[in-house]
Amino acid sequence: MSNESEMNWRRPGGEFENGVVVSRADAVINWVRSHSIWPMPMGLSCCAIELMGSGGSRFDISRFGMEVMRFSPRQSDCMIVAGTVTRKMAPVVRRIYEQMAEPKWVVAMGACATSGGLFRTYSVLQGVDKILPVDVHISGCPPKPEALLDAMLLLQKKIRTERSLSSLFLGRETRDPLRPTGTPEAGA
Repeated sequence: MSNESEMNWRRPGGEFENGVVVSRADAVINWVRSHSIWPMPMGLSCCAIELMGSGGSRFDISRFGMEVMRFSPRQSDCMIVAGTVTRKMAPVVRRIYEQMAEPKWVVAMGACATSGGLFRTYSVLQGVDKILPVDVHISGCPPKPEALLDAMLLLQKKIRTERSLSSLFLGRETRDPLRPTGTPEAGA
């Protein structure tokens, strides 16, 4: 490799100097976290079919390092809530979220998960953000698998900007787990 190409080669979190990549620890940790998301599908209704479709060969979510769908909360770090959350199911969804290890993220997939959808009844929770801190909302009824891939890319971008060292070594959380933060919305 020539000196000219070494000087032009730059990564988002670091630089190439004398054969060594120099970077911040936060950037390296967040890069690893953003490229090894293990989603836990919470398929509660029809949006779950689109969630399953995103793992197929046509859309291939594994291109982004998210192909390991875990059905155990202790082995996953991203909950994808796909579908209608009823008030009877809400405590179960919350308990599963609490069993996930830190750091953890939540994606609300579909109109029912984000706002209750067309079910304006007493038995349907009007948005999963009433019980969980949602990181990314996906609109649509049902949203296409492309929208889920777009949302996961938004989540990767969000993970890359988090402060991970303070939560890793000092034991402090980087966000309030009960208060939803500003949430980007993926297109339908």
